[in-house]
Amino acid sequence: MREPTVTPIAAQVRSGERRAAEIIEETLARATAFDAIQPQAWIHRVSDAEARAAARTVDERVTAGEHLPLAGVPFAVKDNIDVADRPTTAGCPDFAYIAQRSATVVNQLEAAGAVLLGKTNLDQFATGLVGTRTPYGTPRCVFNQEYVSGGSSSGSAVLVAAGVVAFALGSDTAGSGRVPAAFNNLIGFKPTRGSWSTRGLVPACRTLDCVSAFTTTVSDASLINELLARFDSEDPYSRRPSAPQPTGEPLRLGFPALKKLTFYGDAEGRDLYEAARERLLAERTKALEVDIEPLLEAAQLLYAGPWVAERTAVLESLLNTRPGAIHPVVRAIVQAGRGLTAVDAFRGMYRLQDLQRRAQSLWEHIDALVLPTAPTIYRVSDVLAEPVALNSNLGLYTNFANLLDMSVIAVPAGFRRNATGFGVSLIGPAWADATLLDLAARYESRLPSSAPPLDRGDTARLVRLAVVGAHLAGMPLHWQLSARNARLALCTSTAPVYRLYAMADQSPPKPALVHVGAGGGAIEVEVYELSVEAFGSFVSEVPAPLAIGTVVLSDGTSVRGFVAEPRALAGAQDITAMGGWRAYMATR
Repeated sequence: MREPTVTPIAAQVRSGERRAAEIIEETLARATAFDAIQPQAWIHRVSDAEARAAARTVDERVTAGEHLPLAGVPFAVKDNIDVADRPTTAGCPDFAYIAQRSATVVNQLEAAGAVLLGKTNLDQFATGLVGTRTPYGTPRCVFNQEYVSGGSSSGSAVLVAAGVVAFALGSDTAGSGRVPAAFNNLIGFKPTRGSWSTRGLVPACRTLDCVSAFTTTVSDASLINELLARFDSEDPYSRRPSAPQPTGEPLRLGFPALKKLTFYGDAEGRDLYEAARERLLAERTKALEVDIEPLLEAAQLLYAGPWVAERTAVLESLLNTRPGAIHPVVRAIVQAGRGLTAVDAFRGMYRLQDLQRRAQSLWEHIDALVLPTAPTIYRVSDVLAEPVALNSNLGLYTNFANLLDMSVIAVPAGFRRNATGFGVSLIGPAWADATLLDLAARYESRLPSSAPPLDRGDTARLVRLAVVGAHLAGMPLHWQLSARNARLALCTSTAPVYRLYAMADQSPPKPALVHVGAGGGAIEVEVYELSVEAFGSFVSEVPAPLAIGTVVLSDGTSVRGFVAEPRALAGAQDITAMGGWRAYMATR
């Protein structure tokens, strides 16, 4: 469960049911809450005042009758994408510059009414699939912080998965918009190369780069694609769409023989892939076995071939003048490009052309190819110990897509017992974006709603607990949750039927949440998951006049949470208008 997604937020603001100013206040509260957990997801935040001003402008535009498809929707962008008058670092402080104007895609989103919250962390210069190659701290999987978030668009994925923003832009050269989606239970959409403008994107491999999007639903990805799929005369790599490949009925899906797929020992990943295959085959589809060896061979060209020299071209000046400013793993990769010659480049082009022809023959027999997005996932500590080999493993089924001019949408396929996400990729030829989005939507409708489990074995039962005050992350009593291995499930708010009071004479200060129905407000909460045993011991420590009851969240679902007896209100201050305990404590 997360906050309302792109489409409902925009619909509510356009209809006048809610105002963008309300949405941004809730967003800022969630951002503050998540900063206590993973502040490293951001590199640059828009100030609260600027975000509020942007939201007010959206409300004024709606009032004036302007149709805004993304009215009031909060979003973030990877910090290799320019935003006017903001720093662009590409994950390297010494590379930073102030952008003179925004990237085309940012302009398009803001014109549609989206409200920018900030710029996100990444593997430096978009070189990596792990999220650890950055001086700004390592973003981690939102469901289990022992594991990598995936990269290079790490911060963007983490902030969407945590419910801080409704969607975020990444970039994708080798899988950077897809691998983090898999690990964090998201949709990762990489359109046809050249479909979305790359003007204002710091290049990784300029001939291959794509801007990508992370969303929580396929319909949100479809909406963003409708807004961004525009020819840009200022981008020399922008392309006009050609006619999409015709599709058969039923849709023909290609699957490699399972025995030929590599999962690096991840048996749970293998099982989740098989389950995703069965869901897809229930959707008016036909399965055909295919050979993906030409694709895997093409994937090797990205880092073992001359395309690495494209990365060197971007960083040549920094390599010459301040090589120590570049992350050592990234530096080792881009330095290798200096040893490549024009002869190597042409040989690589010839080899790729041969592989492209072989890959194109796939589309004579199938409409889409289905592969694991990533074969497995690794702990942060393991990636730091073996940064190159493990990163390469994660790109096994992603590195070839842009080289071979393919479009891809990565979709969730469930969770491992360690709470990390697994995903599959629906892959098609160039300009098959609409076909893939439609197939993904049908698949999504069959995907069971599931929360990430705690790593306590198959028989573990979980309880979701909403906290509203001193147990929030960073607050004095949060240790009572962390000591019980509680895991943050989401940052959200209650249904607008509660009032919040600051109780008198409490040490540490504590609030009282009271259900009032009409006349109430939405109050910021964090929802944690605990085992039944941990929840029982936690409840035994809750002192009167507080108690654990049922709390209704903004999406209408109910969880266990803090409630208060009537005596809690004696001498208490009504702070409902502040929207949450953090805002109140900031005034003390």
